[in-house]
Amino acid sequence: MTKPRILVVEDDFDISNMLRIYFGAQGLDVSVAPRGGDALDMTRKGLPNLILLDIMLPDMDGFEVCRQLRTTTRTSHVPIIFLTQKDERADKLQGLQHGADDYITKPFDIEELKLRVQNSISRQERENSLDPRTGLPSGRLIEDQLRRIIREQNWAFMDINLRFFDRFRDVYGFIAGDDMLRFASNLVGEVIDEVGTNNDFVGHPGGDNFVVITTVERAPKLRDRLKARFAEESLTHYSFIDRERGYMVAKDNRTGDEKEFKVPLMRLAIGMVTPETRQFADIREITELAAEARRQDAANDTVDL
Repeated sequence: MTKPRILVVEDDFDISNMLRIYFGAQGLDVSVAPRGGDALDMTRKGLPNLILLDIMLPDMDGFEVCRQLRTTTRTSHVPIIFLTQKDERADKLQGLQHGADDYITKPFDIEELKLRVQNSISRQERENSLDPRTGLPSGRLIEDQLRRIIREQNWAFMDINLRFFDRFRDVYGFIAGDDMLRFASNLVGEVIDEVGTNNDFVGHPGGDNFVVITTVERAPKLRDRLKARFAEESLTHYSFIDRERGYMVAKDNRTGDEKEFKVPLMRLAIGMVTPETRQFADIREITELAAEARRQDAANDTVDL
């Protein structure tokens, strides 16, 4: 299973380095941001499972960092624990009002902090149903977003599938498969940063499927950009031989003779629905029509081997 990811936002090197070493030894993947702006950039590029956030930062205070994270759809679900030297009730209340999940005062007991971190990550995974490989929302969080948009206008729901992913995993193994899913997750986030908005939502329902909720105006460009970048940048996950010949060679173990056959390199199939052409009475209608549009997109994408 992928290591839980923690982002430490702390400008004191001694403290941030101590936390990086300590939690790294606990089996967590720890990144450090010395400034609030760095934290916002790093969170957009790769969602952490939890953020340890100092209030006193050189460029902006932790309250503003927390506010921006909470008002951005993609980062609104990430748990935040404030770290601060202040011990005033007003500061604690202000942190909680901005959406912090917990609060601990320096100097802190490292064992207590460890338990708070573990509890926050466990509660997040249990309540919010995050995919453990990509850290993206799945399950209930996706359903919550669908229930929100069904009452609104000017949205586009995109169903994204990594075609031939199962064969890729068969050839290269499950670790390479997990790496590909994380690559796709990061790529979607980068493309949204390029052509989307802060309110766009990215989810990972499971397996080789992702979903994006964006605006009607931005959806076509986002779709085209995703397909183009994935087709080019996913090639680094293949061997030199497969890249050169443009396909993988797989074996069908189910036949018994393990006969080899050609498998295309992965590409994206994307289905999209909007409320411009029809009204939706149930969130299942949105996902069903998007899945049908995605299958049609795959059928229209002929593969020459």
